[in-house]
Amino acid sequence: MGSEVASAEVARVLPFSTVDGPGNRMVFFLQGCNFRCPGCHNPETITLCDACRECIAHCPAGALSLKATAADTQTVPNNKASLRLAWDSTSCIGCDTCLDVCPSSSQPKTQRLSVGKALALIKRQKAFIRGITLSGGEASLQLKFVSTLFKAIKQSTELKHLTCLLDTNGSLGASGWQRLLPWLDGAMVDLKAWDEPAHRRLTGRGNIKVKQSLQLLAEAGKLAEVRLLEVPGKSDYWQHFDALASFLLDLQRRQALKGEPMRLRLNGYNHHGVKGEALRWPKASQQQINDLAKALSRAGIANISLPPVNLG
Repeated sequence: MGSEVASAEVARVLPFSTVDGPGNRMVFFLQGCNFRCPGCHNPETITLCDACRECIAHCPAGALSLKATAADTQTVPNNKASLRLAWDSTSCIGCDTCLDVCPSSSQPKTQRLSVGKALALIKRQKAFIRGITLSGGEASLQLKFVSTLFKAIKQSTELKHLTCLLDTNGSLGASGWQRLLPWLDGAMVDLKAWDEPAHRRLTGRGNIKVKQSLQLLAEAGKLAEVRLLEVPGKSDYWQHFDALASFLLDLQRRQALKGEPMRLRLNGYNHHGVKGEALRWPKASQQQINDLAKALSRAGIANISLPPVNLG
């Protein structure tokens, strides 16, 4: 019953991925995010469709329409809960005209997925994957779905071998983490900047809660990975290097006491998928990423990984 009731707005499901956590993984990208990063690589997953109808007339394949739906103000905001955009995947030609004309650049090609349906998809892939990753958007905004799905996986005799990872911006509060920790194998968390003002410029939100989440997860042995994003002229890792390095060292020490070693992933900013003003931001060079990695390594940080390619 519970697995059918709990549901989420899902932008995309990848049956197989090798870049969203260790090993071969099935990835669910959930729609909606509480950060507003100008340099987001998936800006179409930030906002929820409000059924404004703008995209319907512009779709060259006629793959979009409106349908009546039960009231669900979380999914369809602004008192338009009686209408929902319907996407016909068989007619869609993948031109993304809908994204270009949408006033909020929202992804209309989403599906409402129950935990029961998600489990059915996972069971089809169970022989070929090492685990499940919930990403976004920001998956923790749909916490009931996340916790119910992970719990169902861990309590299933045929799925309990799969690892359950959350790719997150770290904005979830302590009470939310406590609901999730019993079923979570690890979280991969972004720390976009060290200083509060710099973090607000890069995400639209402060980072106090992000740092608290990192400490809570490390203390529980569930901090699988911390991710830094080097944005030339925007990120502030070098300006606050000593404080950052000390913080990361402490996280790795805490994590090692209760769980697998914490990885530190360094990503370089690129223009892949970016829209708007951030297209004018300079891309990070491989040399800049290498320099940061070397400095962090000299400071004692272990398990540093670099992106395999610098896209865009």
